[in-house]
Amino acid sequence: MTRSDPTALRAQQAAFQQAIVLQRDELAPPWRTAGHRPSLLRVYQFAYTARLAAALRDNHALLPRVMGDEAFDALAAAYTQAEPSRHPSIRWYGHRLVDFMTVRDDLVPHPALTDLARMEWALRTAFDARDADPLTPAALGEVAPGDWPRLVFELHPGVQLVPLDWAVEPVWQALKDLEAADGADDPELPEPQAHAHVLAVWRVGLDTRWRSVDPAQAPLLAALQAGEPFSALCERAAQAGEDADAATRVVVALQAWLADGWLGGWRLAEA
Repeated sequence: MTRSDPTALRAQQAAFQQAIVLQRDELAPPWRTAGHRPSLLRVYQFAYTARLAAALRDNHALLPRVMGDEAFDALAAAYTQAEPSRHPSIRWYGHRLVDFMTVRDDLVPHPALTDLARMEWALRTAFDARDADPLTPAALGEVAPGDWPRLVFELHPGVQLVPLDWAVEPVWQALKDLEAADGADDPELPEPQAHAHVLAVWRVGLDTRWRSVDPAQAPLLAALQAGEPFSALCERAAQAGEDADAATRVVVALQAWLADGWLGGWRLAEA
């Protein structure tokens, strides 16, 4: 092998990368021990895992404050070992943390913490969503009356629908209020209450917003997200057994979603 051999160089680089990412010294190319300095590999290994742990802290800023440093560091160490970075941008490192916390609940002091992580990730995802104009009532007015049964609505790219089992919003809000007040000490946080609901997260300009979805509208919103047409939404509303006209209730829900900018467009389902 010569120094000008690009194939051998790429193989060495790949081996060195694997030794760092997988934290396994035996995978490093033989020349790593030249000069009897194998400890240099440990520097790269430590720096790699430390940077990923720091990224987790950045991408889930409130979670470490609630968990405490010791518990979060243990979670981060286990996660970085199980989930190497697979995206070119470290911004997206941690996209599987919620799933990991669900499986490794031994590392999670309280089940509500998983929902807090879920909420934080949804807010960051909404913030980084691609720009798009929301659907307007005027644009919807162009739909011919006879096409409404086949009308399929699309959620705006910034809208996230997050199913939660715990009311973690008060905890999130308490910590955000503390940040705004430049407080040095964390407040006495409210105890999360078990509460199954759907949280809607979206972005207006550069501001992210959230609110709990009306329980009566949550199944309709889920059906809309699944691509069901207006006629199917009306059928679902009718099956709910309420007194009001099903189509009217769906239209009222659509008006609310339009006002919030949750809808991004429409198309017609195939006949």
